[in-house]
Amino acid sequence: MYLGMITLTMAVLPLLSIGIEYPLTPRGNLVFLVGKWFVFWAVGVRLLLAGLHQIFKPAFTSETIFRIKDPDARKIVMELGFGNIAIALVALVSVYRTEWLTPAAFAGAVFYGLAGLQHLRNSERTGIENMALASDLFVAAIMIFYLVAR
Repeated sequence: MYLGMITLTMAVLPLLSIGIEYPLTPRGNLVFLVGKWFVFWAVGVRLLLAGLHQIFKPAFTSETIFRIKDPDARKIVMELGFGNIAIALVALVSVYRTEWLTPAAFAGAVFYGLAGLQHLRNSERTGIENMALASDLFVAAIMIFYLVAR
């Protein structure tokens, strides 16, 4: 289920959204559409789902991804969930308030870039953490592309 959610929100749905909107937009700006839909799906929807999961099921993140069995770690995971939801809401609103797109892309690039580098530092990564590593660095790269190319 985790891999499916990652694949949908970080690749399939953004690409599908771009593919649908591009032909409908006269002289469509492909860079703008890449930013718009990757911010919406990969930063907005993905971090909203992750944040809700971290708040309501913190053990998954602490025990399955980071292999920390201490129940007190769940409190920190819940705080991470609050931050994820805050970033996600800015990204989701950016579909309607396009002036929010650049700040949302910037926040997404910073969050995913740093998270990816942290996963990279862990030489004893699990399979799930490897998925998180790859998807985090992929989205950070897309966000940086948008910020530089716009």
